[in-house]
Amino acid sequence: MSTALIVIDMQQGSFTAASPRHDATGLVERLNRLAAGVRAGGGTVVFVQHDGPPGDPHHPDAPGWHFLTDLDVHDGDPVVRKTSCDSFLHTSLDDLLRTRAIDRLIVTGCATDYCVDTTVRSALARGYRTIVPSDGHTTADRPHLPAVKIIEHHNAIWADFLAPRGPAEVLPCAAIPPA
Repeated sequence: MSTALIVIDMQQGSFTAASPRHDATGLVERLNRLAAGVRAGGGTVVFVQHDGPPGDPHHPDAPGWHFLTDLDVHDGDPVVRKTSCDSFLHTSLDDLLRTRAIDRLIVTGCATDYCVDTTVRSALARGYRTIVPSDGHTTADRPHLPAVKIIEHHNAIWADFLAPRGPAEVLPCAAIPPA
């Protein structure tokens, strides 16, 4: 079984004082540990980077487009650029994974209720064995629900999601075997 860690939208434009993310510092530390373990086990770490339209903080010409400075991105790590919440839609992600014979995904990043959720569902629909670290994704408080409840809700949904290879496996970062 070949593994890929998918790290979604961990970009400066998503982590601002105007939109604080739940446990952002802790998340980056956990993702860096996961990435090191996946690399050590011979897996692939894929960073997904959102390209927003002009005027958006994630536009490629904007400072917010860049990855967080504390995120451990290596020169050999593939970067997939996207323009929607689904990391697979109109991107090279599926081809990249299939070319490398990857059949197990660990999906992480920002934002739980948008890009992470859409990518988890898309991965499951494509038949990938999908693991979602319960503490490996984040979001901001929303007017209707605090971030911690959004995260809790999505973890429960993914763990019970009907899909070709079963629901996502949801467990803490520290419990995920690297390869």
